[in-house]
Amino acid sequence: MEGITAVPGIRVGHFTDPTGVTGCTVLLPEGRAVGGVDVRGSASGTRELDALSPGHLVQEVHAILLAGGSAYGLEAAAGVMRYLEEKGIGFPVGVTVVPIVPAAILFDLTVGDARARPDAAAGYAACQAASAGAVEEGSVGAGTGATVGKLFGMAHAVKGGIGTASRNLLGGLVVGALAAVNAFGDIRDPRTGRILAGARDPAEPGRFADTAAQMQAGRVKRAFGVAPNTTLAVVATNATFTKVEVTKVAQMGHVGLARVIHPVHTTLDGDVIFALATGGVEADLNTVGMVGADCLAEAVLRGVLAARGLGGVPSAREIAGEASPWITDGEA
Repeated sequence: MEGITAVPGIRVGHFTDPTGVTGCTVLLPEGRAVGGVDVRGSASGTRELDALSPGHLVQEVHAILLAGGSAYGLEAAAGVMRYLEEKGIGFPVGVTVVPIVPAAILFDLTVGDARARPDAAAGYAACQAASAGAVEEGSVGAGTGATVGKLFGMAHAVKGGIGTASRNLLGGLVVGALAAVNAFGDIRDPRTGRILAGARDPAEPGRFADTAAQMQAGRVKRAFGVAPNTTLAVVATNATFTKVEVTKVAQMGHVGLARVIHPVHTTLDGDVIFALATGGVEADLNTVGMVGADCLAEAVLRGVLAARGLGGVPSAREIAGEASPWITDGEA
């Protein structure tokens, strides 16, 4: 199986609002999962990240939520908590359980209906839809309203989306990643340097302008403005790790973002990577971190190349008018 659900014990569910052009994605571990996180962007919106701190009392997490809707989308975590409480899943407190649900959001209010945001019902629905099967990619879940390449504003942006990838290693070790790609920068093929999705040239909309080159020439977006950004991601493995170790996996995952997003981790991005270790396999931390970064880079590429145009924002494949070398016709 390809994708993050190849990691034993990981289920993924989407809630997609194609009319409002927003949504959310939930990752549900079926058993014990140790979590970590690393935030590199300067415009993040998050919930319950303290629970992932190595010094925190709680040692496990019960779900990870990625959502559109800007800070409004954090409400979806309430629905995830309700779903888990009904299943008896959470930190036991005697009278009930308290599910630990770290969450992060991306800004998609300028695509579709600004009043459409993932709420508690959306989070609950995403949990109901969760499965260990193949993960739908592209303009779904938290990637529904995602966009990339916003140096010249939304009028010249391209659709982002959800992507996922995994690797099976010796000894039964599995590493997978999932990304909701909503970056300020361009997405580049690391093999060729070619821009696959990014800011379109205002003078020639069918051509990518090359954000990095434009910035070096003095075309700089200085303010938060109306087209903020954020790439959200999760790296998961069935390795047995401590909180400190799984946090290192999240940190190393950012190398994967840097390989394919340029520029990345700007003051206009809220980039967040979560990491989950479900346990059961002894593994080398550096190997898992390295492979996690590889999977995350591929997940970003798959997310933008599987996306479809929504809310008046075209997809990269629509602009290129050609098949993707990363997504087969059967997957798109």
